Amino acid sequence: MYFESLSDFFAMGGYAGYVWSAFGITFGALLILLWVSVSRGRRLLNEVQAKVDRQARIDAAKKLENTL
Repeated sequence: MYFESLSDFFAMGGYAGYVWSAFGITFGALLILLWVSVSRGRRLLNEVQAKVDRQARIDAAKKLENTL
């Protein structure tokens, strides 16, 4: 599309409210999706690390138990 000026571009031929709100909603949804994905990924990594640490403590306790 060709616009005469920058203000015409932002006005979008009278449809600016629809166009820019669609862009805003889409961008907001993508940001929320990114935030949720990163937080769930971190939580999952923390849970896996906790399980690995717990299993290491269990294994160490079993080794000590066998030496007594």
